[in-house]
Amino acid sequence: MGEYGNTLIKDGFRILTHCNAGALAFIDNGSALAPIRVAHRAGKHIFVYVDETRPRCQGAKLTAWELQQEGIPYALIADNAAGHYMHRGEVDFIIVGADRIAANGDTANKIGTYEKAVLAHENGLPFYVAAPMMTFDLKCPNGDGIEIEERNPDEVNWVWGADEDGNYTKVRISAKGTVAKNPSFDVTTAKYITGFITEVGIIKPPFRKNIRIAFPRKGSAG
Repeated sequence: MGEYGNTLIKDGFRILTHCNAGALAFIDNGSALAPIRVAHRAGKHIFVYVDETRPRCQGAKLTAWELQQEGIPYALIADNAAGHYMHRGEVDFIIVGADRIAANGDTANKIGTYEKAVLAHENGLPFYVAAPMMTFDLKCPNGDGIEIEERNPDEVNWVWGADEDGNYTKVRISAKGTVAKNPSFDVTTAKYITGFITEVGIIKPPFRKNIRIAFPRKGSAG
């Protein structure tokens, strides 16, 4: 995935990520972070905007740390700042991972991914999903068949972190008694996805046909 994805990354690219799809979430170089790592090691000058990815903040806690360890230039941004940088022409490429991909290319990933895809489409930017064969579920016809987990509302009403002395602490950020909704994933419609970066190559539309060609042994829903 890293090698195939690297062919899409040009020298000087400013790349946006969402959630963590690196070594900590996957293996080796990760999925979405694999092309970034390979591009950096190839000597390309890249910069990464890291979405914080509320409410669990996997971008802030994990992706930022991985990039720091690798020496890849990056900046952590609030989730709702991504559109600002896209509109200003300061983002060239968006890459995310995936938790499940339907036969037609509809993709479930961490909450907030869908809005990044729509913003990328509105601003004429490429939006790629990096994912291995195991993520594709060809028995699921489309995104309507993907169940979305509703997580504990405390993750929205509270934040967790360490104080200056390194002591882990929990802080409420909403009024006591606030009712919160906390879907863990959303589904990005295939029409907003430029392509899938996989271990067998880059899959482009029409996705229903080309996914089956790429992974002929997985079977499908027809």
